[in-house]
Amino acid sequence: MSTTFDPYASSRETTEGTVYSVTGGDWDDLVTEIGATQEERVVLNMGPQHPSTHGVLRLILEIEGETVTEARCGVGYLHTGIEKNLEFRNWTQGVTFVTRMDYLSPFFNETAYCLAVEKLLGITDQIPERASVLRVMLMELNRISSHLVAIATGGLEVGALTAMIFGFREREIILDLFELISGLRMNHAYVRPGGVAQDLPEGAIATIIEAVKTLRHNLKDTEKLLIGNSIWLARTDGIGYLDIAGCTQLGITGPIMRATGLPLDVRKIQPYCGYETYDFDVVTATSCDAYGRFLIRMNEMEQSLRIVDQCVERLANNSGPVMIEDKKIGWPAQLALGADGLGNSLDHIKEIMGTSMEALIHHFKLVTEGFRVPAGQVYVAVESPRGELGAHVISDGGTKPYRVHFRDPSFNNLQATAAMCEGGQLADVIAAVASIDPVMGGVDR
Repeated sequence: MSTTFDPYASSRETTEGTVYSVTGGDWDDLVTEIGATQEERVVLNMGPQHPSTHGVLRLILEIEGETVTEARCGVGYLHTGIEKNLEFRNWTQGVTFVTRMDYLSPFFNETAYCLAVEKLLGITDQIPERASVLRVMLMELNRISSHLVAIATGGLEVGALTAMIFGFREREIILDLFELISGLRMNHAYVRPGGVAQDLPEGAIATIIEAVKTLRHNLKDTEKLLIGNSIWLARTDGIGYLDIAGCTQLGITGPIMRATGLPLDVRKIQPYCGYETYDFDVVTATSCDAYGRFLIRMNEMEQSLRIVDQCVERLANNSGPVMIEDKKIGWPAQLALGADGLGNSLDHIKEIMGTSMEALIHHFKLVTEGFRVPAGQVYVAVESPRGELGAHVISDGGTKPYRVHFRDPSFNNLQATAAMCEGGQLADVIAAVASIDPVMGGVDR
């Protein structure tokens, strides 16, 4: 048996058989070989990787040349197990888990969960107004920061580097506000069953007003850069098309649905936290494509700033508690730090321990064991930056949830990937997925 030396391919024997290593070759010959076969389709794994902040998403694409003939999503690479973990923590501790799901919109996760717990407890009408205003303000600021990431990373993924710089520059302003109010830039656990963890610190109102002013000014940079930009239009106009019929059949909500012209917004159709008392518009478009979704996010940021202005006015003109008065439910909401910035101040400790021995015992039981929630189940939805975020919470009457399941919009919206991408170009898959704006932390719960 004769052997022929091939400068472009070497082989070695293994337990699995002969393994060939191809290191080069003539491109014309390669094209001729491929053309001679009946099957020209290639299966391409796009991921799993973490190219930006969407998360670890795997796309299985079947392509014919540059055309995508089939597109499927592979999920499950984060496997956080948050929903299962909730069954082993008390109701208040659950907030620290749900805030980590969609990590770009933690305040929405916390609020949806707490609204559901409060509905089971039957205390929805007892939540202090100031706490509800704080929830709305932080959610709308969070909506802006999430949309900024969507536009920034979407721009980066199709080559608009400056859009990414602008987006993250503005997001830092909002994260500084989150840190000022809650102590953390993300994963805040600030919204609690019964209210919020603590009131605004001294001087926060003035800081928020100045931040809103800066955001309004700086957001114009992104508008001037991208709106009407011929290069941006070439990458987004007509890309990722999905009409109202497709959205309805797939259960798609959020900017994707509103880009079809339907003003579907939970804040309007099923208000919560007093949204019916705020003046804002539901932004829509009719292009059903990636560019329309981009315009919606840009315009929604201005609407969120309108709501924040109204929240600031209410907070400045009215004071009051930020936690329910029922001490059997509300965790202490007026914590005071010691001089070293760690732990509680001596005055706060004296106040707890000096009230009565019974109060101290109850405080200890509330923190270690938690409160009991009547048996039952509820579903509560909020309008997150990506669409309808719903919490289905079941209680068996104990101090821990029996089951908590979230309807995360990223999970539902990813179903649109095939409809948006099949029949289009390979390069357009990136723009289409960016316009969906999935966050895998919310998908792999």
